[in-house]
Amino acid sequence: MTIAPQLLLDVSRLVWRRWAGRLPTGIDRVCLAWLDRHADNARAVLQWRGRVRVLSAARSARLFGLLAQRGPGFRARFCAMVPGIVASASGGEDLAGRLYCNVGHTGLNHPALVQWVAAHRLRAVFLVHDLIPITHPDLCRPGEAARHHRRMRHALLAASAIIANSAATRNELARFAAAERLPVPRLHAAWLGSPDRPDRVTPPPLDRPWFVTVGTIEARKNHLLLLTLWRDLARIMGAATPLLVVVGQRGWEAGSALALLDHDPVIRAHVRELGRADDATLAGLIAGARALLMPSLAEGFGLPVIEALQAGTPVIASDLPVFDEIGRSIPLLLDPHDRPAWLAAVQDFCSDGPERTRQRAAMADFRAPRWPDHFTSVETWLQQEGLWPQPGV
Repeated sequence: MTIAPQLLLDVSRLVWRRWAGRLPTGIDRVCLAWLDRHADNARAVLQWRGRVRVLSAARSARLFGLLAQRGPGFRARFCAMVPGIVASASGGEDLAGRLYCNVGHTGLNHPALVQWVAAHRLRAVFLVHDLIPITHPDLCRPGEAARHHRRMRHALLAASAIIANSAATRNELARFAAAERLPVPRLHAAWLGSPDRPDRVTPPPLDRPWFVTVGTIEARKNHLLLLTLWRDLARIMGAATPLLVVVGQRGWEAGSALALLDHDPVIRAHVRELGRADDATLAGLIAGARALLMPSLAEGFGLPVIEALQAGTPVIASDLPVFDEIGRSIPLLLDPHDRPAWLAAVQDFCSDGPERTRQRAAMADFRAPRWPDHFTSVETWLQQEGLWPQPGV
């Protein structure tokens, strides 16, 4: 399929998070994938304090190149570009009918973006990652529920079309629109791409079998369930207790879990915490694990589930619709509040029982979604809806 020329791609999130020195999140990786896909045919959109600017093609190419580079020095290089960016930003240019793509929720909590889209008669396409602050406000930072409520309202009001990262997210958005009595634009679910596995995957030489959990240590990931469960395991299994490897940065509202990680002697004997892991290390940990454990209370997608199934590693996860969807009914799904059920499952997966054997057999036909699949799905749909610009437009 021919890639659309003159796409307007919002890269504000990538710029300001790089400026702040933040590590990439899952949403950032989606933004980077869209940048990689469209860097040769898009123009950059930047938002700052309610102002929106569209850069010239030449300045866009320079900014895209800067964002694609890793390493230090981003601030200095970006500052050197600012005068040219300001000078080249579109002023009276007619942008009517252009396709504006925002895949990072950027600026959607401010009415200025909605007004800019309407004033320039753009065809706006947003990618929605989740509605967790609305559906589970108790699991999010104070004020985030109100901010996300505004984001979703503005997206529904301004969009010509909305992409959801899963059917579960699409359905949540449709329910939100109905509750708010808002019109529903064209909706489409397109799974996110999974990263390529390293050429060589070597499980680490740990001293005993292990289970692994992957994700920021925060309330909604429900690490506390696993840690208290591991104390029970240690009491039951003694020296035969498997290792729990926790991969993820420390986040928000997880004080009880962090206290156990830092101070509980039983946990410190049977749990290893890795704040960061490179791709090869993570792939090895997942590939060698007895199972991936994902007891999340809420998710919009769940890439570690796909990575585990791709590696041939069984999965025990919460009974969330999205995990059943992306796992294609392979994982064992349990109530994230049912500690006895999780304890029994982990004990069972210490050996090759019927459920673990079933999963390993079912994974033979599992194919992980790739970024080309995502873009083919999105672009084909937009073309069918008459929104995808034709070459030369």
